Amino acid sequence: MKPTRTHVAAAVAVVLALLFAGVATVATAGGRGGEGEARTPAADSADAGFARDMSDHHQQAVEMSFIVRDRTADEEVRRLAYDIANTQANQRGMMMGWLDLWGLPKVAMDQEPMAWMGKPSHGSSHGSSHGSSHGSSHGSAGGSGSQALMPGMATRAELDRLRVASGKDAEVLYLQLMIDHHKGGVHMARGCVEKCATPVERQLAQGMVDAQESEVRLMTDMLAKRGAKPRG
Repeated sequence: MKPTRTHVAAAVAVVLALLFAGVATVATAGGRGGEGEARTPAADSADAGFARDMSDHHQQAVEMSFIVRDRTADEEVRRLAYDIANTQANQRGMMMGWLDLWGLPKVAMDQEPMAWMGKPSHGSSHGSSHGSSHGSSHGSAGGSGSQALMPGMATRAELDRLRVASGKDAEVLYLQLMIDHHKGGVHMARGCVEKCATPVERQLAQGMVDAQESEVRLMTDMLAKRGAKPRG
């Protein structure tokens, strides 16, 4: 199948993010602990689990954002989608870079998504029941292959609906899906703030919490302007 412009753009964004993050990750996450001791997380640690799972979670946000930019001419929504895609592609690049630096796999087929949080991913919707348990592999674009969706993730059917929607319908669906997605992401990021041992990773996770909660409020207002509400 010939790649669509959406897929090509998403791939380019991720490649650029990985290149941009490479140098920074060496200086931050792989360095040394607060007392000068080497710090390399284990493969089943919260640090590694969060980096893997949030990378998959972010990849779907990038994908949805590129889709909606092709489905509406509304500058407000297109600007938001660009900001989300750019931010989350760069953060994904950082997390993938940390896994490389730690010498850890980017895919853990033997681990359930969010096992590092001490709970299974399926059935744990955060923000909406629409994207929590069925219809998509873990990570819509190159995830681990688990059939469980992480909190807030859209199903394949919902992504297909977004691909064929247009104008206001596409804007409303994107905003609703992204609010659900952000709420699930905030839930995961708070888990890293509590459980991750790498200071720079905890800082990144807290930044995600702050930024995505702010964007949820913005997107709720944008929905109201379009006569709609969040789903959850």
